[in-house]
Amino acid sequence: MVKKHLRIVAVIVFTLLIGEEKDTRGFIVKVGDDCPTFEAELMTGATVTLDSLLGDVTLLQFTASWCSVCRVEMPHIEKEIWQVYQQQGLNVIGVDRDEPLDIVKSFAKTMNISYPLALDPKGDIFSLFAERNSGVTRNVVIDKTGKIAFLTRLYNPHEFQEMIQVIDRLLKE
Repeated sequence: MVKKHLRIVAVIVFTLLIGEEKDTRGFIVKVGDDCPTFEAELMTGATVTLDSLLGDVTLLQFTASWCSVCRVEMPHIEKEIWQVYQQQGLNVIGVDRDEPLDIVKSFAKTMNISYPLALDPKGDIFSLFAERNSGVTRNVVIDKTGKIAFLTRLYNPHEFQEMIQVIDRLLKE
C-alpha cells in the first residue's frame, strides 16, 4: 500500500515539476498566444506595427546576412510564399537581427528578395519571440486576429510545407 502511495506522489510531483513542455527550439511564445506588440522600421524608413498588420495574415521571418540557413530558406520564402500569396493579403516581413541598414540593403539585393526587411539592430523584436541568445532562422505566422498560428526553426522542407499549408488555410478563413 505504501509503494502504491509513493508511486502516486511521485507521479504528481513529476507532473508538477514538468508543467508545460519547454520549447527546445528557443521560442518563448507558442502557437495560440497573442503576438507580442512590436514596432519595426523597414529598410524604406516606413514603420510597421502589430496593430498595422491586424486583419491580414503575416509571416515574420527572422534572419541575418551572416546566417547560412537563412540564405537557404529565403529564396523559398520569396518563390513559394511571397510571390504566391502577396496578392491574397499575406504580409511577409523579414526581421534582420543585429545589422545596420547598409548591410541589410546589401543582403536583400544579394538574396534577390522583394519582400520587405525590417531592422532589429539590438535584437529587441527577436527577443519578444525567442530567447535572446538563440539562433535566427525562424518564422512566426500570425493570423488575422494577432494570434500566433505557426512557428518554425531552421529550414526543414517538410515543416516549410506545413507552414505554407497553414498560411493558405488562414488566408481562406
